[in-house]
Amino acid sequence: MPDLHLRNWPPGVPQRIDCPQQPVVQNLLDTAARKPDAPAIHYYGRTITYGDLARDVAAMAGWLAAQGVRRGDRVLICMQNGPQWVIAYFAIQRANAVVVPVNPMYRRAELEHLARDTGARIALVGAELLEHIRPLLADGDLDHLVPAALADMADPDSDLPLPETLAGQTDTGLGGPGVTPWRQALAARHPAPPLTVGPDDMAVIMYSSGTTGQPKGCVHLHRGAMATIETYVNFTPYHESDVVISVLPFFHVTGMQNAMNVPIRVGAPIVMMSRWDRDVAAQLIERYRVTVFRSISTMVIDLMNAPDFDRYDLSSIRSIGCGGAAVPEAVAARLQEMSGLQIVEGYGLSETISVTHLNPAHAPRRQCLGIPLYDVDSRVLDLEDGRELGPGETGEIVMRAPQVFQGYWRNPEATAEAFVEVDGKPFFRTGDIGHYDADGYWYMTDRVKRMINASGFKVWPAEVEALMHRHPDIAEACVVGTRDPRRGESVKVFIVRRTGSGDSLTADAVIAWCRAEMAAYKVPRAVEFVQALPKSGTGKVQWRELMDRENTVGRASA
Repeated sequence: MPDLHLRNWPPGVPQRIDCPQQPVVQNLLDTAARKPDAPAIHYYGRTITYGDLARDVAAMAGWLAAQGVRRGDRVLICMQNGPQWVIAYFAIQRANAVVVPVNPMYRRAELEHLARDTGARIALVGAELLEHIRPLLADGDLDHLVPAALADMADPDSDLPLPETLAGQTDTGLGGPGVTPWRQALAARHPAPPLTVGPDDMAVIMYSSGTTGQPKGCVHLHRGAMATIETYVNFTPYHESDVVISVLPFFHVTGMQNAMNVPIRVGAPIVMMSRWDRDVAAQLIERYRVTVFRSISTMVIDLMNAPDFDRYDLSSIRSIGCGGAAVPEAVAARLQEMSGLQIVEGYGLSETISVTHLNPAHAPRRQCLGIPLYDVDSRVLDLEDGRELGPGETGEIVMRAPQVFQGYWRNPEATAEAFVEVDGKPFFRTGDIGHYDADGYWYMTDRVKRMINASGFKVWPAEVEALMHRHPDIAEACVVGTRDPRRGESVKVFIVRRTGSGDSLTADAVIAWCRAEMAAYKVPRAVEFVQALPKSGTGKVQWRELMDRENTVGRASA
């Protein structure tokens, strides 16, 4: 890879770093030993110190070990952001096991797949989600659930309102066969087992959906996770004097790494929200003098559209970044005009456990992926013949880096397809089309893979189609992305009704059914019934024809 990007490397920032050879959980143990009384988490009026955090992590790790969790076992976390999510993450690793983050919007079919695919026997879950996952106990897909009420770790007298779905909840009284309330598990105070995992053990399996219709697990070692943590710490850079507001979900790589693991690594406090609320976010930024704000473009738009935006005191923020989807040029310009803040955009994937490219803070460019980071060898390959391309030439972005995943969990075929050999070495195929310029800045222009990006959430049509085919009145379904001025893209489905269903299957009925079966961001916003789907001579559905037609109509009506 040409080193064009080095001419724009941030001044005073080292161009090479040595990554500590240790498991991720060691970051928490080191920080707790160094500053046990320092605040680790501010959560709706309650402050939790690093010493408190480490003690609860040890207790939950001990409980997991007492249930038979051993080195390399997989354990699910299915809950919204809260102190319990952080405790669960580090407790699983402290028990020498592997974290499997689960999107809390997932419903039964999706939960079943993750439990069966990973072989996990225990799930740590949000109390408000208990009934969605409890059926997996009866079906034998899980042995044990630990429900946590996030409100139990908030200050009930705080003036900061918890999200309505969480307010007033407690784990008291939660039970049944195979269910142990969170606080009961902690109260057992089982001793944590010896920490035996090292940098080459599995740390996390991040599920990233694919074009085959089922989510695939991206296997990450502690070594790879530490690579992105140290990248953020050094390149951004982060300091223990920073205050980080966590508004991105921890089940997603950016929230997990940038808004949880990095501040814990340096010993900075995390100001935590369970759900996005622009007014609460603004209050928290002002109250705790937040310095680092990582978000997605829809959050920035929401904040700027507040009728009383001028009364928000954002003066403490030194760094605001966005990921998941490009920030519209007009939005970035307006934010800078209104607040003086420049948005710093970056690029990463579930397969790279967050960032591989990032804009330098001293010279960021809008709608730009940034420059390749430490030890990231990024190339562009021609889509037809695979030859390497130069500056300004568009092709598929491929990369080789310490944070690239080991492969898809128990899926050697998909793993083989995800890599290509360049100069005798394996490079990960991102599936994204882009280019780099003469200054070493990288840009994404399109996607090779069939994927919809709705407000930063990746929706894979084949997965949604596979779920929709469970409906007894749907004969065929084809999902496409449509342009959306707010979300970037939205989901639309073309449906062929099953013979005999008549007109009883309506668009409203389809959407209502989908809401019960899949995460909200995957649910189609629009439904169109057709007599037949366009198909090729070999019988394959011509989804691109429908997508092109839909977006042509969208442009004509805009």
